[in-house]
Amino acid sequence: MNTPISLSGKVALVTGGGRGIGKAIAHRLAAAGANVVIASRKLENLEATAKEFASLPGKVMPIACHVGRKDQIENLVKEIQARLGPVDILVNNSGTNIGQGPALQADDEMLDKMVEVNIKSAFRLVRLIVPAMIERQRGGAIINIASIAGLRPQPGGLLYSFTKAGLLMMTRSWAQEFGPFNIRVNAIAPGLIQTEFSEFFWKNDTARSRFEKATPLGRIGQSEEVAGMALYLASDEAAFVTGQVMVVDGGLTAG
Repeated sequence: MNTPISLSGKVALVTGGGRGIGKAIAHRLAAAGANVVIASRKLENLEATAKEFASLPGKVMPIACHVGRKDQIENLVKEIQARLGPVDILVNNSGTNIGQGPALQADDEMLDKMVEVNIKSAFRLVRLIVPAMIERQRGGAIINIASIAGLRPQPGGLLYSFTKAGLLMMTRSWAQEFGPFNIRVNAIAPGLIQTEFSEFFWKNDTARSRFEKATPLGRIGQSEEVAGMALYLASDEAAFVTGQVMVVDGGLTAG
């Protein structure tokens, strides 16, 4: 008989953990016993989520952090280490998509912000967190939340697609380099998931119907369905899985 996944004694960090996919991931990790830090710019969202999850086996701790700011990321990691200890599970979930539209209308400001949040935040957190994973010789798990837009171009989404594609290549490179230290690095590439972040694509009935018809499962996804994959990748169930892109899209990219 299979036993439930346990993350008891683990410390996890989920960026963008106050809503949507990040919130669902934080819930699954804390339900499995991990102490989970949720981080984003809006402390009120984080505090509401922590209060909602107060009865879970693992503690959920909110810490405000703008992941596009180097100094705030550094302070975030220092505070986690001081209050909970080194991070065992890192979920790079924060993302933005401000450059939706024709490629020639994207400007330097859009480019800089997309790179800061979608690429540099993960780069900086890995650089700060992985040395302690190596030093403790306990291994670790890094999960990067990418997108199927990183596998094929999203119409009108040049900046989003290229930053998510970059995150996928970082995933593979990190997996190769950190594998000898038993640090696993994987990515999840969701399709259209019903969150506030993606409402541009599903709130309109015509657009939603187009996605549903193109998806073999005939619907758009829910945050909990991405969170289930994240829980697997964070656990020992995925002990021999690294450098992979786990697509959670209802079959949309299968055609």
